[in-house]
Amino acid sequence: MSRPPADRADRAVPVVEAPRVEHHREPLGIGERAPRLSWRIVSAPEGWRQTAYRVNVERDGATTSHESQDPDQGTEQGADQVLVAWPGRPLGSRDVAVVRVAVRGADGAWSAPSPPTTLEAGLLDPADWVARPVGATLNENPNTDDRRPSILRKEFEVRAGLVRARLYATAHGLQEAEINGRRVGADTLAPGWTVYGERLRYATHDVTELLETGANAIGAWLGDGWYRGRLGWRGGFRNVYGDDQSFLAQLELVYADGGREVVPTDWSWRSAPSPILRSGIYDGEDHDARAEQPGWSRAGFDDSAWDGVQERRRDPATLVAPTGPPVRVTQELRPVRLLTGPSGSRILDFGQNLVGRVRMRVSGPAGTTVTLRTAEVLQDGEICTRPLRAARSADIYTLAGRPVEEWEPRFTYHGFRYVEVSGWPGGPGGLDDDVAAGALVARVLHTDLERTGWFTSSDPLLNRLHENVVWSMRGNFVDLPTDCPQRDERIGWTGDLQVFAPTASTLFDVSGMLSGWLRDLAVEQLPDGTVPWFVPVIPAVDKWTPMRPGAAWGDAATLVPWTLYERFGDEGVLRAQFDSARRWVDLVDRLAGPSRLWDTGFQLGDWLDPAAPPEDPADARTDRYLVATAYFARSARTVARMAEVLGLDAEHASYAALADEVAAAFEGAYVAGDGRMSSDAPTAYALALRFGLITDPVLREAAASRLAELVRQADNRIATGFVGTPLVSDALSADGHLDTAYDLLLERDCPSWLYQVEQGATTVWERWDSLLPDGTVNPGQMTSFNHYALGAVADWMHRVVAGLAPDAPGYRRIRFAPRPGGGLTHAAARHLTPYGETSVSWRTEGGELRVEAVVPIGATAVLDLPGAAAEELAPGTHRRTAPLPP
Repeated sequence: MSRPPADRADRAVPVVEAPRVEHHREPLGIGERAPRLSWRIVSAPEGWRQTAYRVNVERDGATTSHESQDPDQGTEQGADQVLVAWPGRPLGSRDVAVVRVAVRGADGAWSAPSPPTTLEAGLLDPADWVARPVGATLNENPNTDDRRPSILRKEFEVRAGLVRARLYATAHGLQEAEINGRRVGADTLAPGWTVYGERLRYATHDVTELLETGANAIGAWLGDGWYRGRLGWRGGFRNVYGDDQSFLAQLELVYADGGREVVPTDWSWRSAPSPILRSGIYDGEDHDARAEQPGWSRAGFDDSAWDGVQERRRDPATLVAPTGPPVRVTQELRPVRLLTGPSGSRILDFGQNLVGRVRMRVSGPAGTTVTLRTAEVLQDGEICTRPLRAARSADIYTLAGRPVEEWEPRFTYHGFRYVEVSGWPGGPGGLDDDVAAGALVARVLHTDLERTGWFTSSDPLLNRLHENVVWSMRGNFVDLPTDCPQRDERIGWTGDLQVFAPTASTLFDVSGMLSGWLRDLAVEQLPDGTVPWFVPVIPAVDKWTPMRPGAAWGDAATLVPWTLYERFGDEGVLRAQFDSARRWVDLVDRLAGPSRLWDTGFQLGDWLDPAAPPEDPADARTDRYLVATAYFARSARTVARMAEVLGLDAEHASYAALADEVAAAFEGAYVAGDGRMSSDAPTAYALALRFGLITDPVLREAAASRLAELVRQADNRIATGFVGTPLVSDALSADGHLDTAYDLLLERDCPSWLYQVEQGATTVWERWDSLLPDGTVNPGQMTSFNHYALGAVADWMHRVVAGLAPDAPGYRRIRFAPRPGGGLTHAAARHLTPYGETSVSWRTEGGELRVEAVVPIGATAVLDLPGAAAEELAPGTHRRTAPLPP
């Protein structure tokens, strides 16, 4: 590899981390032919800044070196370190590359090369796939849940000299593969949920260490999953994507002599009924261990009684590599209590509302059946299953009679805090002793996103609220951003994600995951530009079918890509989604017509306004057409900004002019001459203020004052739904009413954020009063205790309470602007940006505000303290003291 010139031994030089590849945590089997690279500089001399960089790529025994222009000829290019263009020729299928980066400062000294990052391309061309989907030849009723899954197997030979083995795997349904009796990878619920007919994800696994010279075997468990399992409300729909259950995989073996062999799924595989009797996303899993066949995925197993397989239709053009991480188990929790209900039921309390499954370790006679029923809450001392609606949410295990048996469901998940255990055989001490010994643990699962944002303060309730938001996000980012993880729904509502995307982008690196979800959104978008209420689309009833355009939900097409650009600095997501975003705004433009007011059609408005009746969550205090027109203006402005970033001058001018016209129409229709809104409700004012729809300073001040007055009149209780809640705190704090914003945040009576906390919530609820003050469950049909949308306030807590926000895309410039209040004596936030970790902390002491801020290398910052002039900050740690404002 070519190396930068050596530096003098006495000169301090920067240290560079191993580069990152696109948005991948693990760049194995990537789908990008020319992946962009990013790197963080973890240390450098004071005042150092990057002026040039060199990317060295080792591939096929050759090295490609790309150096930026000399600083005298192009310093801007030389400072880039986030999503930098791939040097040299594009990758081909299976290509392996080792990448290192070195950087240079203004003094001309080069750093040492970074540690290496090894990346590997997946199968990038449809012609690479020789495998065909295969499944059992069982005759079964496709319209019932009682369809027993299959297991599949094949034996093959591996000759001496194996140097690399890759398994490329996916399924119609869900799959878990095994080689020689050992599980492949740690992914679960693979291949996840996409618009399968257009985008079926496959995973790439390095299985070299699982293989042996000589005889080997590969096997696969199958489950219905989202592909053909029950989806939707009121009994749901089956076979949404197809009625087959099949495995599609090819194992590729590479030898030292250059030879390559492929073991594909084809007619030569064998199948048998699985010990899983039934499995469903909503209903749970039934497993009869007496039907297990020990050794079935090892070589030498007698499969003479097994059946052949049926080859299914294959469309390699739909196979795509993932853009984000898979779903994995990331944590285990043991029960904190074992309760006995009034009926004598035994109930595990895990102390945390979570999403995942229970793993059990049990001993007992063959044929003994253990049933685990899950719920989020108790009522009258028993598990409350009414909020689950038609989801059975139970797992049933029948023992084989072995001395010790350990089992965890494979192809389902539940949202729960409590688990009712029945049929437990146990030993002399029964369930009590076994629980104490760790025989039942909760396995937390979600998309394995990297954590990026943390917050703490002097108020324990506020800290618990933040943790609740984190847990709700974890529980609802299960391959796609869902609305709830427990009932017969669990779908990707576009409006929920639209309002929560800034908070999601603060807490975790969602760039890859949501980029993939947005591709599905574009696929599902109707030719006229209509964006579905949920993505992927499934059959529905009543108001959800046929698809109709709706404000706030459809605006996910514009606002989510823009959020990803602001938080991760990725112009690529704007380029990929621009047509989808533009088509949405063009549709609303046609619907609004010359008036520029979107005042017709079906709208959800400020969904779940606490004043709305349980039977009609859209009946909010704010006019739903006011909401629609405000979002029209917001999206038109956003598309104009997207066009500006992409260098589309004509489109920028056109959509900016449209946004101005809609804003003027909004102000004329909904804002009176004294600043009062036609809907005299908090959401109306929050929309107008945060979307820049009141331009006159006098009217703006009057509107902000009226918003604060409404909050005080309501005794600081929440009066906003899904649309208003993410905006109201900013509308207050940015327009002179910080104290009222704190009053709203810290209120404890119902409805409020801290009411939920004081009621014992460990996640964010769907309704402000999902649990009523008397301790009973809200009678509404939509009563989830794990729903992230109303937790969108966490982003404001980071940006305003702690004072940490991006001031340029990707945090290339950071804004530190803490705004103490609410009686807090300290607060802090830290964030892992594309440039490195940044943080801010403050505390009040003796009438002074003491602040510490850290700027990562490669970024700059502005420090904006109350009552002080803004100060520019360079990379490093900065401490300041200022008088505490009255």
